[in-house]
Amino acid sequence: MALVQDIGVDLGTSNILIFVRGRGIVLREPSVVAIEQDTYKILAIGEPAHRMLGRTPGNVLPVRPLREGVIADYEVARAMLKHFLGRVCGQRSLLRPRVMICLPSGATPVEKRALLQASGEAGARATYFIEEPLAAALGAGLDVSQPCGQMVVDIGGGTTGIAILSLGGVVVSESVRIAGDALDDSLVKYVRREYGLMVGERSAEEAKIQIGTVSPEGRNLTTEIRGRDRVTGLPRTLVLTSEDTRIAMSEAMGAIVARVRAVLEKASPELSGDIMERGMVLTGGGSLLHGVPDLLRSETGVPVHLADDPITCVALGTGYALEHFDSYSKNFTPQRLS
Repeated sequence: MALVQDIGVDLGTSNILIFVRGRGIVLREPSVVAIEQDTYKILAIGEPAHRMLGRTPGNVLPVRPLREGVIADYEVARAMLKHFLGRVCGQRSLLRPRVMICLPSGATPVEKRALLQASGEAGARATYFIEEPLAAALGAGLDVSQPCGQMVVDIGGGTTGIAILSLGGVVVSESVRIAGDALDDSLVKYVRREYGLMVGERSAEEAKIQIGTVSPEGRNLTTEIRGRDRVTGLPRTLVLTSEDTRIAMSEAMGAIVARVRAVLEKASPELSGDIMERGMVLTGGGSLLHGVPDLLRSETGVPVHLADDPITCVALGTGYALEHFDSYSKNFTPQRLS
């Protein structure tokens, strides 16, 4: 029987990562569930469901139960979380786990309640919330316990969390619901508008990864992207350039840059001095997009550093918080349904 006691969950819009105390990250799967539309029966969860995106028959619907960092479909999210916790803990777990879930800054009480219900019904003995920027900072190796300012920008799939931290907590933070998914959507709309080609979000994401950039002095690459012609309705192939991706994503990236600047403007002079000396750290899968560090550096004048493993920082941060629970306990009030 399993003896899992502490679990950290990065319940992301694009991927779910689970950290088990003493074992590290034990699970990483896409946050996708395939359901049968007529009966609402779950057919696949995680990677098998992700492979179905854009390729399912009419009665099968791949669903992302989390949108913009919060639960959009409670029943599907509950089933997904229960499924993954069951895989981690085993079907006959000796102890119900203590679970810590990352939460975007500014999440509403309704959103928190939905996450709490999903965690409890999935088998959690106790549930704690940790703000994503704090988890990201801890996972990136920042020592936020000291009386000096540290800044982190976490660009995930559904949200971008921006925070300045000091003395073990968040001093200033903002969360904007523009991140990796919004960049993909911008590319889908651009290709449809400029070239009359209808492409899926998965094709757009692959093109973004292969040739995408947000820097005017960035890459000069091309890739073929396939879709359906808007006029004829027939399949067509388009050669997409890096400059196309930069133009397509410029508005969404501009919004992220604006929120980063807004957080910097709220910092005290002392914290601003610390950040100018130490710089900001980028985490999250979106920070791997070509040109993001250079763009933020040029737009803010602040040194920018990319975390060693941006995608896993939030999950690692939940693990660090669990392992050093007493040091950060002021941030983790046990959550209960009223």
